[in-house]
Amino acid sequence: MGRPSIDPELMIRMLGVGYVFSIRAERLICREVQVNLAYRWFCGLGIEDAIPDQSAFSRARNERFRDGDVLRRVFERIVETCMDLVGGEGFAVDASLNAADANKQRSIAGPDWRRDRDPAKSRRAVKEYLATLNDTAWGAASDVIAKFISPSGPAAQWTGAHKGAAFFAYSDNYLIDVKFGVIVDVEASRAIRQAEVGAAKTMVERTEERFGLKPERLIGDTAYGAAPMLNWLVEEKGIAPHIPVFDKSKRDDGTFSRSDFRYDPAGDVYHCPGGKQLGTSGTVHEGKTLLYRASKLDCDVCPLKSQCCPKEPSRKIPRDIHEYARDVARSIADTEDFEKSRRERKTIEMRFAHLKRILKLGRLRLRGPRGAQDEFVLAAIAQNPRRLAWLGARPPPARALCIA
Repeated sequence: MGRPSIDPELMIRMLGVGYVFSIRAERLICREVQVNLAYRWFCGLGIEDAIPDQSAFSRARNERFRDGDVLRRVFERIVETCMDLVGGEGFAVDASLNAADANKQRSIAGPDWRRDRDPAKSRRAVKEYLATLNDTAWGAASDVIAKFISPSGPAAQWTGAHKGAAFFAYSDNYLIDVKFGVIVDVEASRAIRQAEVGAAKTMVERTEERFGLKPERLIGDTAYGAAPMLNWLVEEKGIAPHIPVFDKSKRDDGTFSRSDFRYDPAGDVYHCPGGKQLGTSGTVHEGKTLLYRASKLDCDVCPLKSQCCPKEPSRKIPRDIHEYARDVARSIADTEDFEKSRRERKTIEMRFAHLKRILKLGRLRLRGPRGAQDEFVLAAIAQNPRRLAWLGARPPPARALCIA
């Protein structure tokens, strides 16, 4: 006859209790709910009610929860509950590395890994990896082959971003409203910059679609300051990028950098420190760059040639096709609002610190893109109610000021 059916709400509540109190293993969650009356009360269980077997959680997560995107719906319902605390004027985006459940000793060299394998004969984590090869937050983020790949979880990225020993990791991407630190969206991705940028775009668009929230400004670090991302914010979304520009044009050999040349948008030319013009043919190189060249005749007689192009017959200046968006970001960087945004960005850093130090999510238990996504969404489900409870016990400064 089989086991009796289990209410999905009961399992969601038990998982919520586990992640709120840093109990992530289903077996331990079942043990704690068995003996803790407060947990039983929250889960709607009586003293004599039976506790679901821990194996039921794995089946539900891999089948019903993922097929119906149940955890995402629960998270969005909690965000709706917190909507009174969401200002919607400024959002901050960032990513944090979380170690994957993968062993370096059992990994293989990246070039030896074959993508053209039969998904039907592969493990669940490998199937999920193969299904995300065209996703901008996963396989399509970069064509660079990793140095090592874990056969048990090939989506995990081999990274040395912490400047220490390299490890397999996933990126946990948060989109946070800076007013009171409410997490409005969460997304898992590969632990590389391009994938994190793709995840940021997904979160901004999804938040606008689900909640009708579109910020006036987006706060981020230099990882989000590449030209395509800035152009997407400025031209397509109409969002002010409070983001430092990712710029490597500064020279350290004593010669003039690109910033020493003045761009004239009316004539589409650059003016060099010597007063001469640099024009372009309009040809786009590598699909992203225009080259502005000076006349060799002007450079030959220029007294500043030794400070400009001592090893070249004439000077050339590269300009990105999205340079306008970069200029917009540079102009914002010189304002008081940008300094305010830099201070507010600490809000998202605090959420990641809470994630790892309080919720103990430094290393993932589940494998594959869907496993990482499930753990990150559950952690966000746990963090927002804790934030809501903290603000309820200690009113926000504005409210406290009004009471006084």
